[in-house]
Amino acid sequence: MTNGIYTLANDIVYDQLVALLNSIEVNVGQDIPVCIIPYDRQLEKVRTEVARRKNVELLEDSEILAPWREFFYQAWGTHPEALQYWQESEKEDKALACHHRYAAFDPKSPFENFIYFDSDVLVLNSVEFIFEQLNNYDFVVYDFQHRHPRHVYNLESPKLLEIFPESQIRSEIFCSGCFASKRELFPKPQRDWLVEQLAAGETEVLYFHAHDQSLLNYMRMRLALPICNLALHLPEEKVTGNCVTSVHFELQNNLLYDKGVRLTYLHYIGLSSQLFTRVCAGEELDFPYRDIFLHYRYLYEPEKRPRFSS
Repeated sequence: MTNGIYTLANDIVYDQLVALLNSIEVNVGQDIPVCIIPYDRQLEKVRTEVARRKNVELLEDSEILAPWREFFYQAWGTHPEALQYWQESEKEDKALACHHRYAAFDPKSPFENFIYFDSDVLVLNSVEFIFEQLNNYDFVVYDFQHRHPRHVYNLESPKLLEIFPESQIRSEIFCSGCFASKRELFPKPQRDWLVEQLAAGETEVLYFHAHDQSLLNYMRMRLALPICNLALHLPEEKVTGNCVTSVHFELQNNLLYDKGVRLTYLHYIGLSSQLFTRVCAGEELDFPYRDIFLHYRYLYEPEKRPRFSS
């Protein structure tokens, strides 16, 4: 069985991508395969980086992306506002590109079991225990998105609680920036059925400002695929946070700890990719956990690391 890690990237997030790949190499291993799913066609820097690394490949097969791009339009075409809003605000390409991560489920994709990380992540610990849980579940996540369902579903929809019980909403939703799952979970007949349910009125439960995250949660919950959230599953004393908004993590030896427990990953969610680009260009801008990002970004070229006074 092939285990691997996916991410979604283009040249815009190049600095974050390098930091992610370096963190995986150091803290997970040099031999675990990593596949970069193209966000769009801006990939010159990405291709150069892939060529340097024996364990990293770029998903170049457009046939793998095509059915998921089609599914994007089928699913969101049922929504009365989504496509029109994205088109009028010139965000359609971005929304579509974010759904490219669904290619990890494609029958032609390289990994049977996988962990997906957004490019604005540092992996800081072994992920073997996550892969192990895929023996028992179809999805494994490790986050606290369930505390904020408004960022996944339209809580104003009267249909929401007709489809999903509140207990499920409060415990099973997850952030699409990090999740583990399996190839071939959403074959075309199931996707067609999901589109039929959305078209029959269920589309109103989606929160289109969270596009791929909202739809992916709906897909999993509607098909009742087993999920494990390690934030709820692990013993309380072993659970850590993972979000850059948590300011209490302690830095030790280029790793982060939450009350003495080592983080599995740090997600720089909500920070603009331009911020990382500007800092790497030498602009002295501050953000949480900047130093550990710079450590992994310049792990193999420390002479290029920007030097700041504070």
